[in-house]
Amino acid sequence: MHYQVKAIGDAPGVVALSIDAADEIEAKNQAEKMGYRVLALRAQRQRWRPSKDRDGFSLALFSQELLALLSAGLTLVEAAETLAEKEQRPGARQILERIIAQLYQGLSLSAAMEQHPAQFPALYVATVRASEKTGALEEALSRYIAYQSQMDILRKKIASAAIYPVVLLIAGGLVTFFLLAYVIPKFSRIYEDIGGNLPVLSQWLMLWGRLLEAHGKEVLTGFVLAVAAFGYAVTRPATRSWVLLKLWQIPAIGERMRVYQLARFYRTVGMLLRGGTPVVTALGMVKGLLASAMQERLDRATVDVREGRSISHAMESHALTTPVAMRMLRVGERSGKMGEMMERIAAFYDDEMARWIDWITKLIEPLLMAVIGLVIGVIVILMYFPIFELAGSIQ
Repeated sequence: MHYQVKAIGDAPGVVALSIDAADEIEAKNQAEKMGYRVLALRAQRQRWRPSKDRDGFSLALFSQELLALLSAGLTLVEAAETLAEKEQRPGARQILERIIAQLYQGLSLSAAMEQHPAQFPALYVATVRASEKTGALEEALSRYIAYQSQMDILRKKIASAAIYPVVLLIAGGLVTFFLLAYVIPKFSRIYEDIGGNLPVLSQWLMLWGRLLEAHGKEVLTGFVLAVAAFGYAVTRPATRSWVLLKLWQIPAIGERMRVYQLARFYRTVGMLLRGGTPVVTALGMVKGLLASAMQERLDRATVDVREGRSISHAMESHALTTPVAMRMLRVGERSGKMGEMMERIAAFYDDEMARWIDWITKLIEPLLMAVIGLVIGVIVILMYFPIFELAGSIQ
């Protein structure tokens, strides 16, 4: 569920936050962990958004351009003014002008970004705020760009792996629908006067053809309504939650989903730790990246870390790690480079996930082609079977 939260933080004035949480209590807890006092909170229905907001502002492009200007020697205000001057989109320019005005008022960059939660997520603001304490804003921006690039690469691999199977299903479904809706009714009229005993499946196909001829509009209306109901159900959060729950219960798929979420979790925590965010604060901020069952384990692990236990022990005790990750966490604790080690854990499992996606794609594609070919072949054979019998009887 998506929540709009109005709260008070260290900076003067009321801040509007955008938080994803299971319920109002969790949303309030997340805001308080980020150092805010909640004034008002309301649920907001989530809607699909393109990669860029409606105002045309792109966070990835903004980060890359700001990093390039800062690396060239411009001050922060000069860089922001340069970006605003070259911006052609009115919405994005307005956001940049507001940030510039807030910088002139004496606010820090993180505090200015915090006033625009729709464009600057909490993780991004936290990374910038931590870098302001150390004076390493350029490093923080480059780290976030690398983080976002890795996340985008994995998402693109998953999306590209799903494209071909989806195209196969759509093409096979359209061919099957054409046979059932157009070809079979034509054949049913041809076979009406043949007589003789047809195979049971052929008789069912002929009955289907006669049904379409007699009640074609009603069947088409029912089909359209069924597709619309399916599309509506897919967009509902409850349906998606139910599907994800069922996928989690499949051993092979559930384990891969767990590893994917852990990789994303470790990468985000590692980025925050390298930026100077305290570990307990970082764990609280990335809670929304995990499934609800894993969020409860993370809460208990966070309590253990707060009480002085090591991160590796806390993660292992609450099943938030793997054998490989466990050893790498211990190395990170000994070397004092926990943030870097967590990012290496994520990179290790990103590579493993990419190999698994390639393997499952190579397995599913021929299976789908075989199933679709079998379905279409059976329909065609059942349509022509009476003709074969008639030809045999003539001979």
